[in-house]
Amino acid sequence: MVFSGLAFAAALLGGANDAKPFRDLNHNGVLDPYEDSRAPTDVRVADLLARMTVEEKVGATLHGTLPGIDSPFGASSLGYDLVATRRLVADRHITSMISRLAMEPSAFARQNNAVQLLAQQTRLGIPVTISSDPRNHFSAIAGASVAATGFSQWPEPLGFGALDDPGLVRRFGSIAAQEYRAVGLHMALSPQADLASDPRWSRALATFGADPAKVSVLAAAYVEGFQGSRSGLRRHGVAAAVKHWAGYGATPDGFDAHNYYGRTVRVTDRSFKAHLAAFAGPLAVRAAGVMPTYAIVDGAAVDGQGLEPVGAGFSGQLINGLLRQGSGFRGLVVSDWGIINDCPEVCRHPTAVAPQTFAEIGMPWGVEELSRQQRVAKAINAGVDQFGGFEDPAPVLDAVRNGLIPLAVLDDAVRRVLTIKFELGLFDDPFVDERAAAEIVGKASSRAEALDAQEKSLVILKKDRSVFPLRPGKVWAYGFDSGALRNAGLEVVGEPLDADVALLRISAPFERLHPHHFFGAFQHEGRLDFRDGDPGLAALRRVAGRVPTITVVDLDRAAILGEFQHGSSVLIGSFGASDTAVLNVLLGKARARGRLPIELPRNWDAVNRQRADRSNDSVRPLYPAGWGL
Repeated sequence: MVFSGLAFAAALLGGANDAKPFRDLNHNGVLDPYEDSRAPTDVRVADLLARMTVEEKVGATLHGTLPGIDSPFGASSLGYDLVATRRLVADRHITSMISRLAMEPSAFARQNNAVQLLAQQTRLGIPVTISSDPRNHFSAIAGASVAATGFSQWPEPLGFGALDDPGLVRRFGSIAAQEYRAVGLHMALSPQADLASDPRWSRALATFGADPAKVSVLAAAYVEGFQGSRSGLRRHGVAAAVKHWAGYGATPDGFDAHNYYGRTVRVTDRSFKAHLAAFAGPLAVRAAGVMPTYAIVDGAAVDGQGLEPVGAGFSGQLINGLLRQGSGFRGLVVSDWGIINDCPEVCRHPTAVAPQTFAEIGMPWGVEELSRQQRVAKAINAGVDQFGGFEDPAPVLDAVRNGLIPLAVLDDAVRRVLTIKFELGLFDDPFVDERAAAEIVGKASSRAEALDAQEKSLVILKKDRSVFPLRPGKVWAYGFDSGALRNAGLEVVGEPLDADVALLRISAPFERLHPHHFFGAFQHEGRLDFRDGDPGLAALRRVAGRVPTITVVDLDRAAILGEFQHGSSVLIGSFGASDTAVLNVLLGKARARGRLPIELPRNWDAVNRQRADRSNDSVRPLYPAGWGL
């Protein structure tokens, strides 16, 4: 049976005839102020806060993971482990959790309804805020994004950076928010307002580029679209948590701060101001949340004092100082995942014999020697309201009881958590219509708009008008889906010399420099130049000079394209586009309008000479930022 809205709860809790004209969340038969949808939000929050036990307040400071069937990490296509979920909600009082499910929309909605039903049965009936990493793009990377199963599929944020069109980003955010709410998701752990200032950084694809002014405008448009207005979160919107405050992309050698070896970024006062400036836009439109970076920021000062060498989630200078007092931020601060966890020797220096596993993930940078109780106290006193990926209330409860966390500070944190729930209308109806979810998520009109955005986001780096647009005929192809080629009216041949044109679709090069670290095992690190043995380069060398060649490079970060520039008649950069979108542009059915949101360096020496904290500063780039034909 399929339910919608409050009918879901009424049917499961005794039928419509037993339903009251309000949600009796604490089961006392009385309309209490926090249950009254007519009351102002601050009144409802104050009433509920006064009813909560210390244990319930502590639970509100934890932002856990909805456990998946056969996956504690939550990355399941089967659904939630509801027995384990009940323990988190009922026993530990956790009312905010990330979902990593990848399921068709109506089934996904059904799973989230089941979570809300568990929450409704607790003492106060506090609904669960369900968050998500981005899931409307092409990349699906553990701990960063989710597969777009059923959702409309748009360019990556770096592709939006290539278009530099705030209206389009706003439109994307609005459509994505409708899809989120249709399945029961309430918080987007995005956008990234980080600057892709080092070309080697593995997370550049999720940024809007390297220019702080453009990133600021596009990140603001993203927040507006998701939240529903320019002035903060609306009831029908999705709370946006902009990240990662601040300087995350300035990591030396491009090594990511998820990893012990990438835990410190190095900046100057001047360069750090540029990284901070990228957040001005989303803060101005009142993003509901902010997530601090994992990294220790080295080299900058606040009010003349050098920053304490701790991760940003533990830094009162960066959160209570620069963010709350300096920028006037009044919303929720949720830490990045795992900062309270330990980082044992296998986390710091894993080996082939003893690799780092999911169980050893921890990012307590700069506070490794503190106890968990001391870490939670330091973080919450620095301005953090919720601990991402942390599900153990004991250290927080102990810190409160031992006076390390003042009750007033705890109440302020919980007040911000509850405010978002009320603003989203979750106390009045957290359930969704499963049938409507299938109609809203990934509907034809949204897919058409997403495809159009994919096409426009492509960047033409080089073109030969005798080859582009491509005429229907015989092609030799590498990296394209053969079905997409046939659907485009092209005849695929087995030998390059039998073709009119060679079509190559290749990935940017990378290395696995830290294969025994959990995140280092799949993050793209190291050199940006193509070398002997690279399959894409081998494909180019097979056809270059023998047949006109069109090369499309998927740029999840920068790449050095000298040999492809010389060997290709047409060279195109992609930041999240399907084969169909690419072929539509190649055949002249659609027009690419993108311009590079990051520069593409000339050679590896230029990469090594640039500064990780400064954007687009390599010497004589092969293709400068802003290039596009």
